Amino acid sequence: MDMLESIKTELDGNGLLLEDFPEVVYPVQCLDGIANRCSGQLYKGQRTHIGWTAREIVLPTVPGSVASGAIIKVAGLTGRIRGMKYKRADGRAVRPSLVVLDDPQTDESARSLSQCATRESILAGAVLGLAGPGKKISGIMPCTVIRPGDMADNILDRQKHPEWNGERTKMLYAFPTNENLWAKYAEIRAECLRRGEGIAEATELYRQHQKAMDEGAVVAWPERYNHDEVSAVQHAMNLKLQDEAAFFAEYQNEPILEEDQEDDALRPDQLAAETNGLGRGVVPIGCNHLTMFIDVQQKLLFYVVAAWADDFTGYVVDYGSWSDQRREYFTLRDARLTLAMKVPGAGLEGSIYRGLETLIADRLGREWRRDDGAVMRIERCLIDANWGNSTDVVYQFCRQSPHAAVVMPSHGRFVGASSTPFSEYRRKRGDRVGHNWRIPNVQGRRAVRHVVFDTNYWKSFVHARLATPMGDAGCLSLFGSDPKRHRLFADHITAEYRVKTEGRGRVVDEWKQRPEKPDNHWFDCLVGCAVAASIQGAVLPGTDEKPRAPRPSIRLSELQRSRR
Repeated sequence: MDMLESIKTELDGNGLLLEDFPEVVYPVQCLDGIANRCSGQLYKGQRTHIGWTAREIVLPTVPGSVASGAIIKVAGLTGRIRGMKYKRADGRAVRPSLVVLDDPQTDESARSLSQCATRESILAGAVLGLAGPGKKISGIMPCTVIRPGDMADNILDRQKHPEWNGERTKMLYAFPTNENLWAKYAEIRAECLRRGEGIAEATELYRQHQKAMDEGAVVAWPERYNHDEVSAVQHAMNLKLQDEAAFFAEYQNEPILEEDQEDDALRPDQLAAETNGLGRGVVPIGCNHLTMFIDVQQKLLFYVVAAWADDFTGYVVDYGSWSDQRREYFTLRDARLTLAMKVPGAGLEGSIYRGLETLIADRLGREWRRDDGAVMRIERCLIDANWGNSTDVVYQFCRQSPHAAVVMPSHGRFVGASSTPFSEYRRKRGDRVGHNWRIPNVQGRRAVRHVVFDTNYWKSFVHARLATPMGDAGCLSLFGSDPKRHRLFADHITAEYRVKTEGRGRVVDEWKQRPEKPDNHWFDCLVGCAVAASIQGAVLPGTDEKPRAPRPSIRLSELQRSRR
């Protein structure tokens, strides 16, 4: 609507437009900004049917005018745009014939693979289908590439989207070749700016050696430079020296890949490409453990099934949600087929119980084929019981399930630098203690054995597995061979970042949610699968803990004699 107001201002006050298009602009200016006059405006005794609202402009109906009755409407890309049409005074319905998409992505959406893919699908479906059946629509998209691989970057790639005829404009199509002179210029410019003297001295150097310093440069707009500069080449190089990352992003449309907060952070595109070529549901040879984790949410159940070798080499063999959303890209917030819809009439607890029952029966009841022909079954399935509204129903399900020997409630615990680490846990009778996890003895109404684990440690552990090169022991890969099908999964896995913190003499990773990525459920599931594999005996070489030697028992009488 802000953009529509800008168009209205031009139509209402631009004298040059009035000279060139009086049949359009004069009726607009006759309104004097009063929209109520639209219905009574006449031309030669006939109504002009001019429209002037907050969301649309209808140009006046004037015989002989090419723009007679043309409509300009505005809408957000993710808003309600399907079925857009307008009925004219003669009863004829018209649909859009031209769409202009001005910067159809935000800084937040550009950082999300799933949001980029969602906007591309909206573009291909809802937007380019606005003209209706049997008609074509023209499209223009002025856009800026914010990050490599974002929506604008994909649309401009003629290999991916040849129908858009993308053209990547730049301020400099070729850079100057005389690096020595430009290095000297940069040094003088920086020193002058530090002294608060402006760039006059650097400009004088450029003026004296302009021919040599311009050599090899190809500039798009020779007239674009500031009053204290000599040429467009100098202006472009000043912008590059001021902020190289901003220059390549905003002026060259070739943004430099941003470095994450940690040096070894995984990128979604890098993660999605970690495929092993095996089919979905196929367990690779050499794997002896098959584990599953279910993340319980109010609307959906997210799950991951992973296969593991004894040395913690892992393979994601299946993942998804219940109920199945039947689309590649979605978020928990916009889920269409929810638990409540799949189990009509049931309350929250009932829908979760029924969802767990169906999902567990399907995944634990089936046989998983290893690629050497061996048959495997899921030997440990952990179910998230941390969400307060679902804790009781998860425990009830695990107690009553036909697969009670395999399923187990789980609780992830935040263990920060100032917290007591799991390694210092005082083992009690009946407890089972493992590598940063424990299965405590149980009492009371929830008399179901459950596992508690250090989420910060295991998230770092899984992150390290994903960063391990393919083929090395301890690496973690995804099924299939097409990285595009794992884009949403990769978004979940990279939805958190780690911050190294120090306290009580320890340095630990603390994992935090990225604000631009609201969903991290498959990351939690993959972490839970790794914990389940550790419970089943998988050990990464070098991480196995030596059991402490039991202390010898000493009688009190012997202690007293030794003191004498």
